Amino acid sequence: MKPSVSINIKRTQRDYTLGFKLAVVSQVEKGELTYKQAQNHYGIQGRSTVLTWLRKHGRLDWSQPIEHSPMSKSTETPAQKIKRLEKQVSNLEMKNMIYGDMVELLKNEYGIDLEKKLLSRTLWLAKEKGTVKLATASRQFNLSRQAVYQWKQRLAARADMLKPVMTMVMYWRQFMPRVGTRKLYQLIKPQLLEQGIKLGRDGLFQYLKQHNMLVKPRKNYTKTTHSHHWLRKHPNLLKDRVVKSVEEVFVSDITYVKSDEGTHYLSLVTDAYSRKIMGYELSDEMKASDVVKALEMTIKNRQTTSDVIHHSDRGIQYCSAEYQHKLAANAIRPSMTDGYDCYQNALAERVNGILKQEFLLYRCRTMKELAILIKESIRIYNELRPHLSLGMKTPNEVHEKASREFQLA
Repeated sequence: MKPSVSINIKRTQRDYTLGFKLAVVSQVEKGELTYKQAQNHYGIQGRSTVLTWLRKHGRLDWSQPIEHSPMSKSTETPAQKIKRLEKQVSNLEMKNMIYGDMVELLKNEYGIDLEKKLLSRTLWLAKEKGTVKLATASRQFNLSRQAVYQWKQRLAARADMLKPVMTMVMYWRQFMPRVGTRKLYQLIKPQLLEQGIKLGRDGLFQYLKQHNMLVKPRKNYTKTTHSHHWLRKHPNLLKDRVVKSVEEVFVSDITYVKSDEGTHYLSLVTDAYSRKIMGYELSDEMKASDVVKALEMTIKNRQTTSDVIHHSDRGIQYCSAEYQHKLAANAIRPSMTDGYDCYQNALAERVNGILKQEFLLYRCRTMKELAILIKESIRIYNELRPHLSLGMKTPNEVHEKASREFQLA
């Protein structure tokens, strides 16, 4: 069962994952939040908890308080101020004329009445800024003050109804900081129904956009495959093949990850049917002996005795005698991509991308710390993250169900 959203529960340092700590540290050091704001925003208990994280995981010197210099005051003369204001008035009049023409054009040619949809909001924002008096401005648009206040009341009621949504979102974002809107909606949908909150997927998208919480895509391109070698390559057994059962095909790949100690390599083996990461190994080098450890973990974690194909690129580690002997000893048939087409191992590349773009977001200080982060991330990926290709189920759910059906067959 998935954990439910909880509020005001006492937590210890062990309750926070390393990925969550690094995310908070990054936000504070970028200036997006102060450490006190971060504690309030995420509901972190303890007066100095975030400071402790900053001193342990941060890249700035947090042993001394940061001093902020006051902003300099304007020294313009009265004549300069009058000239500047006159220019601003002229520019505003020109913009107002253009905006008025745009609104008329949209209404007459496209049938879009922006005045009804945006006028109350625009007038209220202007009132809040103190730039207009609501009664005077409303009369200019043949709108009553009562209509504006009614709009505000509806908006306030809606915002009050959506307050629990922030708690739901932040609960899942502490485990998966870059989980997308569709997956996030699937995760919080049971709580929305339980609390009677009417919010669809598009509504959640607008909510996240309004609170600047949408995930921005990231891309990294680094080559880790050495295919120009004399070792034997194996044919591609997955051409036009549709994977129909669990542990029918394992896909493998190697990706680079970095810490302050240097560049490391993460070997992954994934079940093609359930998308579950079956085995992994973090190492300083891309040696065959290190890559074999990920395969050994996979073999240990198997739940069926079905025939299985191991698919990979033509990397020298996978073609090595050590790796091929391990496959043969466990009756696993090798399969490799043709030439240098990465799309023939797209699933393995996709899993690499998910881990690096959604979980391994912050550089660790040591390889030991990175190993902890990777272990946490793979657990969350397997047990909590829903997949579009799996009907919004987690890899573990699909793998366990398919394994039971295999054993009963």
